[in-house]
Amino acid sequence: MLLLFLVFFPMAAACLSYVTGRRNKDLRDRLVILYSAVELAAAAVALFLVIMGADLAVTVPGFCEFGLSFRLDGFRAMYALIGGVMWTMCAMLSREYFSRHYHNRNRYYFFYLFTLGATVGVFLSADLYTTFIFFEIMSFTSYTWVAHDENALAMRSAETYLAVAVIGGMVMLMGLFLLKLELGTLEIAKLYEAAARADTARLWVPSICILLGFGAKAGMFPLHIWLPKAHPVAPAPASALLSGILTKTGIYGIIVVTLEIFRGNAAFANLVLFLGVITMFLGALLGVFSINLKRTLACSSMSQIGFILTGIACTSLLGEHNALAARGTVLYMMNHSLFKLILFMAAGVIYMNLHKLDLNDVRGFGRGKLLLHFAFLMGMFGLMGIPYFSGYVSKTLIHEGIVELAEHMTEHGMPTLALIYTVIEWIFLLSGGLTGAYMLKLYICIFWEKHPIYQAAYDDVAYPMSGLSSAALFLSAILVPLLGVRPSLIMDRIADLMGGMTHQGHLSHAVDYFSMANLKGAFISIAIGLAVYLGIIRPLLIRKTKDGPVYINAWPEKLDLEDRVYRPAIAAILAFFGKLTVMADPQFLEGRIYRPVISGLTRIGACLTAPFREENIENRFYVPLGRALSLAGFTVARVVSSVTDGLAALITRLFFPAQRKKAPAAHVGNELVYAAGNAADLAADGLNRTIFKGRLREHHFAGWLAGLMDGAGDARRRLTHTMSYALLMFGLGLCATLIYLIFVKG
Repeated sequence: MLLLFLVFFPMAAACLSYVTGRRNKDLRDRLVILYSAVELAAAAVALFLVIMGADLAVTVPGFCEFGLSFRLDGFRAMYALIGGVMWTMCAMLSREYFSRHYHNRNRYYFFYLFTLGATVGVFLSADLYTTFIFFEIMSFTSYTWVAHDENALAMRSAETYLAVAVIGGMVMLMGLFLLKLELGTLEIAKLYEAAARADTARLWVPSICILLGFGAKAGMFPLHIWLPKAHPVAPAPASALLSGILTKTGIYGIIVVTLEIFRGNAAFANLVLFLGVITMFLGALLGVFSINLKRTLACSSMSQIGFILTGIACTSLLGEHNALAARGTVLYMMNHSLFKLILFMAAGVIYMNLHKLDLNDVRGFGRGKLLLHFAFLMGMFGLMGIPYFSGYVSKTLIHEGIVELAEHMTEHGMPTLALIYTVIEWIFLLSGGLTGAYMLKLYICIFWEKHPIYQAAYDDVAYPMSGLSSAALFLSAILVPLLGVRPSLIMDRIADLMGGMTHQGHLSHAVDYFSMANLKGAFISIAIGLAVYLGIIRPLLIRKTKDGPVYINAWPEKLDLEDRVYRPAIAAILAFFGKLTVMADPQFLEGRIYRPVISGLTRIGACLTAPFREENIENRFYVPLGRALSLAGFTVARVVSSVTDGLAALITRLFFPAQRKKAPAAHVGNELVYAAGNAADLAADGLNRTIFKGRLREHHFAGWLAGLMDGAGDARRRLTHTMSYALLMFGLGLCATLIYLIFVKG
């Protein structure tokens, strides 16, 4: 019942707070603090039970078929406690923060408590399906934090946050289905044994999908785009939770994938290491260039996630020798949650007084404000890894893990890998130096420089926060030196308690945190930070004007991954699928595909069948055939006629020589014909001159009548010759017949 209470009590409290807020806002604000404190107390009881050796687990069968399962161990109990601490402190600050010019507080508090239950549900989950359910609930409820102000910038940032959460969640769900298919289980405690029996090559696709889903929430490169944009627009208490603990739910999933499914797999661990190093350095570099207070802290969160990913990868690569890296990983997670709680609450105090976040506007506000100054220093020293503060312990352990990994490669005869890991060590130290540089920039700007115009008004704000807010800030800040001053007394025990999650190896000897070998790494990072601040930030990123120095944003806008890569890519993908959707529409298919295809087929069929139509057979077959036969017959007849004419001419020359004499020229016409023709010509000329007045053509009737008479005479002669030729042929045929009858038949 304790596990179910930790998960579902905040969700029930969210409903109660909403109902209360409809009637009494002040009572609601107090109850939200009380509900968070109750959750904190329950988490403390759970941690005490784990320390006493209790093994708690519970299953809710039948929920969405797979059921829900929760389990309690040292890591889970500690993060339930961290969640209770952070929600309680932020609730204490929220009461004052939201009373100054904020609306929709009832909505905020509802999702505030609901997100608490979902976040604790992620950390207490015993199987990845339960993790996914509460991970998605947490993503949707925390979306309202980013969109709380409902202005254009807030809505765009919330759109980015939701898009990354939804896409990452869907990719993760696909990976979980594939993983279930390959391993047969999603129970976290059974994943390693099941993965050892499976084909490793078949586990890469589901594991990459799960890594991307959790990496999106963690702020891992290249899925970090929501982080620098969501924090500046979200309320400061919400930003503290987004950065301090919601990103750790993503780290929780990455630990499961790396150290359960691919434990000891060098290829997968090096992939996580590669992404972690890029995230670590890029986040720090963005922080150096940022001139917005909360954006700088958001970029810092991205960088610190990279440090944690580096620790996870080293834990996997070192195998049973992973004690230093494993301890550093879990302690870095805890410390980063604490540091971002402090720093974002300090930023919230500044914002609720000024409603500004630009460094040029908030410059000098912290001067003379001792509690705010102390709290910011504690968060800053912890984040920079200053010795005797808790951040130094976790950063030193991860650094020593990288050094140990490089030495391990050298001992096993792999100098190339040893050199690569040595380069990674220097990037680690450089990123730590950049952390110091941007935190020093914030610190000097807020607490030492003076505003050229409003400094007097800033100095008049002697009490920038209420007593309740002051208590939240002080209680959070005091933990940093208390945890770090005697690390072997507290930090080592916390690491032992949380080590089961990272399969921590045996520590052969106690770590001497303050030896010169360990202090050297911290001093190198501090020196790099001072050099970057004095050699780059002051001369290059601050412009001197007549009103004093001005911080400039020199980061190129063209390097924005979201605007230059992701949004155009998503727009292109949506346009492509939009066209596919249009093409699938029945009307589109009918008009653009079916009808043209059918019309084309009809034309082809018509062309193929046209020759066989009755009218086409007559026009294209019979008529041409008749013409061809007629032409052939005519040609044959001409040939036969020519042959017979030649034969007739030959017979004439042989048997009728008198016919070969030249005949006298025939007289054309006679006197009677010419007289009649001339008379007709005279009559036509008279009519043309009188009646027709020149319109009648000229006629030569005499020539025409003579030609007519000549044609008639020629026709007579031809007819005579033809008849003669026919009688001759008849006679020859008759002679041939008589000869045949006499000589052949006789």
